[in-house]
Amino acid sequence: MNNNFLAYAESAIDYGVMGVLLLMSIVTFWLFIERMMFYSSVRTDDYNHRDTLEMELTDNIGVISAIGSNAPYVGLLGTVLGIMFTFYTMGDAGAVDAKKIMVGLALALKATAMGLIVAMPAIVAYTIVLRKVEKILTVFDVAQDKKIK
Repeated sequence: MNNNFLAYAESAIDYGVMGVLLLMSIVTFWLFIERMMFYSSVRTDDYNHRDTLEMELTDNIGVISAIGSNAPYVGLLGTVLGIMFTFYTMGDAGAVDAKKIMVGLALALKATAMGLIVAMPAIVAYTIVLRKVEKILTVFDVAQDKKIK
């Protein structure tokens, strides 16, 4: 293969993986802020049924969970593709240059690191949001119990 094509493909994959991870982190942050703003304004008195309240409280939190679960895999995909390009380039050159291998592997591993950097805050955000949902539902249940008595 042409070296220019390999360089182009390698940087396209690198930017693609990093772009997807950046988008995932922006979506997570945006949904977290949106949910927290909604929770601060929710009035449990406006709801007659617990299920209706729960559906509104849990809206979009599955996306945060999915991002937290899948970001490491997106990073791993970038790493695997980066390693494949590194080995292909070395094999195509016909010479083993330890410096080029190490640099290629180090650059490929940055995708995994970025995947973890995106995943960890997403999982923390999901946990915080889920706990807030539990608290609001408990407040609703207590208010319903008081109405019955």
